[in-house]
Amino acid sequence: MQKNNLPGDLGTMPFTLESALELGVTERRLRNSDVAHISRGLYRPLSWDFDLEAAARALSAASPGAWISHVTAARIKCFILPPWLADSTELHLSKPRSLPEVRRKGVIGHTVLARDDEIEVTDGIRISTPSRTWLDMARRVSLDDLVCMGDQLIRIPRHHFEGRSQPFDTLDGLSSLVKRHPNLQGVVRAREALELMRIGADSGPETLLRLAISDLNLPEPELQLALRPEDPNSPTCDLGYRQRRLAIQYDGGHHLLEPQRLSDRRRDRAFEAAGWDVLIFDKDDLSDKFENAVVRIRRMLRTGRLDHPAASGFVDAM
Repeated sequence: MQKNNLPGDLGTMPFTLESALELGVTERRLRNSDVAHISRGLYRPLSWDFDLEAAARALSAASPGAWISHVTAARIKCFILPPWLADSTELHLSKPRSLPEVRRKGVIGHTVLARDDEIEVTDGIRISTPSRTWLDMARRVSLDDLVCMGDQLIRIPRHHFEGRSQPFDTLDGLSSLVKRHPNLQGVVRAREALELMRIGADSGPETLLRLAISDLNLPEPELQLALRPEDPNSPTCDLGYRQRRLAIQYDGGHHLLEPQRLSDRRRDRAFEAAGWDVLIFDKDDLSDKFENAVVRIRRMLRTGRLDHPAASGFVDAM
C-alpha cells in the first residue's frame, strides 16, 4: 500500500486495529508515517483534524464494557456547559469495577457503579445517558451550572422545533437516580440542585437569571408565563409576575436576527397593550451575572405602578 490510500473511513477519522484488519489493512501498513498510533488498539490518520465525537466513537469501539462519560458525554449530548468547559477536548471513559482501570494516553478514566439503564448507545457510541451524565458532572461544575444542566433535562420540548415532546427526565426520575448513588462524589451538590430546578427554562441564561432573583430573596417568578393562559397561541414571557403584570425576557444571540426581532417586538407590544411592564435583558446582563438586572426587577416590584388589581398587596408582602 502507498500513503493516503487507507480504505473506507480510515483516512478521515480515528479507527481501531480491529476495524483496520477487517478492511485488509496490515499492522505493517499502520506503521507508515501517514498513520499515528494513539494508544493500545487505536490509530488515526496523521492529517486528521480533531473531532470530539469521532474520537469518542473510536475510543468506545476500542473499550468493550466501558462507556463515554462526564465532560465528553456532556459535550456530545449538547449540554449547557460553563464557558471554561464548552469547548473541552477531554476524553472521559468510565468502566465498572469488574474491569481493569482505564490506562490510555490522553484519556481520563473513571471506575464507577452504574446500572444498565444509565448507559445507552447513541450514533454508535456507548455513552452515559443524559441523566447519568448530569449526575457525573455534579462533582465538576458549580451548583448554578448544575441547575442549568438539570433544567435542560426536565424542560418540556417544543415538538415542532426539536422533534420530541417528552423531557429527557423528570424531577422524580432524577431524584431516584441520586438516591441510587448515595456515595458518589458530587451527590450532595446534586441534591441541592434538585431543590433549585424548575420546569420552564428554555436556556441557561434564563435559569441563571431566575437563580439571581432568588439570591436577592425576591418572590420566585413564573416561567413561560402566558399573557392569556386560556389561549394556546398566547404570547409568553420567559419569566414574570402575573399579579404585578411584569414580564421579563432574556433575548439571546438568535434574537438579533431581523425576523426574530420583529416577533419579539410583537410579543412585547402585546404585553404592553395589556398593561404589563416589560423588562428585556441580554448577554451584557449575563456577563455581570445579572447583578444590575435583579436590581431593576426589585425596583419594579417595589415601586412600579399600583393601579393593577391586587398589585398593592403583592408589593407590600415583599
